[in-house]
Amino acid sequence: MSTVRDDLERRLALIEEPASRHVFTKLYPDAARAAADAADARRKAGLSLGALDGTIVSIKDLFDVQGEATTAGSSIRRRAEAALQDAPVVARLRRAGAVILGKTNMSEFAFSGLGLNPHWGTPGNAADPSLVPGGSSSGAGVSAALGTSDIAIGTDTGGSVRIPAGLNGVVGFKPTARRVPLAGAFPLSPSLDSIGPLARSVEACAAADAVMAGEEYRPLKAASLRDLRIGVPRGLLFTETDPLVAQAFEGALSTLSAAGARIGDTPFDDLLARMAEATAAGPIAAVEAAEIHAEWLDAEEAAFDPRVHARISRGRTVTAASYIRMMRSRAALIEAGDERLTPLDVLALPATAIPAPSIASVAEDDAAFGRLNLLMLRNTMVGNLFDLTGISLPIPGQAKPVGLMLLARHGQDRRLLEIAAGVEAVLRG
Repeated sequence: MSTVRDDLERRLALIEEPASRHVFTKLYPDAARAAADAADARRKAGLSLGALDGTIVSIKDLFDVQGEATTAGSSIRRRAEAALQDAPVVARLRRAGAVILGKTNMSEFAFSGLGLNPHWGTPGNAADPSLVPGGSSSGAGVSAALGTSDIAIGTDTGGSVRIPAGLNGVVGFKPTARRVPLAGAFPLSPSLDSIGPLARSVEACAAADAVMAGEEYRPLKAASLRDLRIGVPRGLLFTETDPLVAQAFEGALSTLSAAGARIGDTPFDDLLARMAEATAAGPIAAVEAAEIHAEWLDAEEAAFDPRVHARISRGRTVTAASYIRMMRSRAALIEAGDERLTPLDVLALPATAIPAPSIASVAEDDAAFGRLNLLMLRNTMVGNLFDLTGISLPIPGQAKPVGLMLLARHGQDRRLLEIAAGVEAVLRG
């Protein structure tokens, strides 16, 4: 029988292959080997720490690991003070027996949906290395898809787990905000940030989520799709959708309908318009990021990715009064969105409006980057702004990876995972 140590050595060898170039920013081979050997010893003794014992896990480059600087995909943070302790999610993963292999690459300061990074290099998409990996958890999506980790831990502020999951053909789960502790994770926008897993199955994501949330893991019971109430928010969220994505999405809906799901249109454009009006002064993420980076935004401007610096700087123009009004309006809209979803089990829409574009098409063209970055984030951002829980599932059989996104009311994480497990089984056939 293969050992965890054998499995780990195979993954370390895979990381040396060209497909894994720029996927990791740091590896922990010695610590990982020690953890793998400990997991093997427990197995030999008939002991287990739970569902993640011996599982190979990677963590995004913004999580604290004791004794080292947390760089968050930036060259600026290479000079930061070393973390005094592991982030709580990292500590919980270790206690559950996870073998933490290394840190994965990301968009600088987690502020892009495309996944480019001029400091650490840009990982190529797992399906085609000439394509963007999606961001901001770029390395996480590629690592999960290539199999260099069983589970990759990312963060999601506007789609940064679900986008790379969708573009690389894996599952990506965004829990309800504040379900998993954010301490020890370098923030982008504390009001919107959440920590979630990427993996090749819903079950693996559910196991990781339970451990990170401090819960005892209970195996999922996949929900039946018979009479499952699925709402489709057609309108603004379906404009500019690539034909490949549209065809894949409609095909997935047909498959779910044939399995007994009840699918109907759910109006949402009015709430989107009100949210756009409420945040017209500036994006919430930019406003909160401007405060986080205030001390070095000017002094270290030359060391920033210029595109990231420009987006963060936009938040500086928003006054405290405007921000308070913005957040008050958002709170009311969260309640309105929750009420809109009450008659449904889930909303369904494409995770991204477009499949992964080429790296070359956006690397040097600021206008193309800006347009495609906003389009990439458009659908997933709904889940963060309206405080929902969400998941992206791969739709099989496409020329490029396409994700089906399901959104559910905040706090309905377990129910969403059960529904996603049922949908996953039906889509896989």
